Amino acid sequence: MPNDGEIDPTPLIDWLRRRGARVHLPVLRPLSRNRLWFVHYHAGTPMVANRFGIPEPQTRHGAHRARRLPAWALDLILLPLVGFDDAGQRMGMGGGFYDRTLAFTRHPGPRPRLIGLAHECQRVEALPVEPWDVPLDAIVSDTRVVRP
Repeated sequence: MPNDGEIDPTPLIDWLRRRGARVHLPVLRPLSRNRLWFVHYHAGTPMVANRFGIPEPQTRHGAHRARRLPAWALDLILLPLVGFDDAGQRMGMGGGFYDRTLAFTRHPGPRPRLIGLAHECQRVEALPVEPWDVPLDAIVSDTRVVRP
C-alpha cells in the first residue's frame, strides 16, 4: 500500500487478479524485529494501520500460516523506495525491513524478482552500497524501466 508520496501500486491489484495472480501484502512481523510477513490479500481482508500508519492485513488475520507465504516462495515483490540508481540499488525509509527479509536472495536458491517502484525524480547518480543491501532486478519509474 502506498505511503508518504510513494507511487501507488494498488491499480495493479485487479489487473493481476484478472490474470490469475494471488496478491500478498507485506505485514510488519510481530515478535521479529524489522522483518516482514507476506499475507494473501483480497477484498475481504481485514486491514489496520501499522505503527507507521501504513495499511496492512490485520496481524491476527496474517498469523494463520495458510494465509501467508515466505518471501522465497513469491514470484515477484514490488518494493517502495526513497531513492534509486541505475545499478539497481535502492534506498528505503531506513528501517531495513526489506533488506532483512530478503537477505536470502544473496545466496543460491529460489527467489522472487525484486522490482522497485519510483518517481523518476527519486533517481540519484549513485547510492552507497552496504554489505546488507539487497539490489533490485529492475526499477520501474513513472518514465522508464531500469534494468541493471
